[in-house]
Amino acid sequence: MTYAFLYWGRYNLQVGMQALGSPEMIQDFNWIFGAGTVVYGLSFIVNGPLTDRKGGRFSILAASFGAAIANLLMGLAVWAKQSGQISDSTMFWSLVFLYIANMYFQSFGAVAVVKVNAHWFHVRERGTFGAIFGILISLGIYFAFDWSYAIIKALSIHWAFVAPGLALAAMWIASFLFVRDQPNDAGYANIRTGDASEGDSGPRLGAVAVFKMMMQNKIIVTIALIEFCSGFLRQSIMQMYRFFAKSIGTTENFVYHNWGLSLCVAGILGGVFAGIISDHVFQSRRAPVAIALYGLMLVGILVMFTILGTPELGWVAALMSLAVIGVHGMLSGTASMDFGGTKNVGVAVGIIDGFVYLGTGAQALLYANILPKGADAAAKVVENWYGWPLAMLPLAGIGLVLAYTIRNAKPQPKTETTA
Repeated sequence: MTYAFLYWGRYNLQVGMQALGSPEMIQDFNWIFGAGTVVYGLSFIVNGPLTDRKGGRFSILAASFGAAIANLLMGLAVWAKQSGQISDSTMFWSLVFLYIANMYFQSFGAVAVVKVNAHWFHVRERGTFGAIFGILISLGIYFAFDWSYAIIKALSIHWAFVAPGLALAAMWIASFLFVRDQPNDAGYANIRTGDASEGDSGPRLGAVAVFKMMMQNKIIVTIALIEFCSGFLRQSIMQMYRFFAKSIGTTENFVYHNWGLSLCVAGILGGVFAGIISDHVFQSRRAPVAIALYGLMLVGILVMFTILGTPELGWVAALMSLAVIGVHGMLSGTASMDFGGTKNVGVAVGIIDGFVYLGTGAQALLYANILPKGADAAAKVVENWYGWPLAMLPLAGIGLVLAYTIRNAKPQPKTETTA
């Protein structure tokens, strides 16, 4: 649940920026979001090895503490702008630097969750964990969109940042009290997990050595490249749909007014489908599920070209989110544990999730330059938005092909194991 609230404090930016309604809101949002996500993507160089050494409990505490402070300060900056104490420019640059700080601490989150659960789940169970991971992501998206809009409507714009900051402060206390790194820290026997580090009784390698080892692992590198595509595609849909619909005036539909709920339901369905099918149909292989979901994503993009500017686009966007959130839960949340192993999963998930957010940063910075800014006349013309799906098309094709190349990959323990 701490991770779900981290998502709330990560994706509330879009809601806050849209509510502020600056003349260049799409461009401003993409620059702030892009800067933060690039920092997130690069932070794994430090935070992955740190999590392997210090443990997931340390990292979830760091994530919730840092993100809470950053969100509270972003709320303060927005309040200062609303009350006339600072200019638009000062608020913009304040949000740039505070969102970068927020995303640095946020980058501990996924590493922490996967690091802890790597010790608690066998490989054969981790597809189901991937489904749980997808549900948590989806709940966080629901909080970030629908809760934030409701809070802004009831209170004020700055509360879109203050509320998740306070929630994360509460979750820091809960994590401190209840999170434990391994079963034996909670009074249970540790389990044999059957992953890539099973049977590795050698000394702990240094961070640089582990990083080199992971980057020489073709499966880890391929998963990271697939997830670069996933990061680009996921945020292309999640962040741009409401901007697009509001700009061209197709807001009178269920999906637009319940975007967080739509993404939540889609993400839960995608995560549960991917996890159960992976464990029970494909013998805990993750790539076949990614192939199917990437195929669905590719079809969705092609359909977008034919219905851009119609209310039906919202339903297609939700279905595409189902696909890409399912892939993300399978690869970042599950395959990273399988192939990194409990010993080095921090670096593995750091690399993979880092590539997710490098892809996210790439799409934000690209769209900041090729899409309409948000309040000008050009934004009201549907034809000026065709760059949106066009930019996604090659990424979906590349992700599909890469997933196919690792369709038979499974982790190989260093010794024969039993559950």
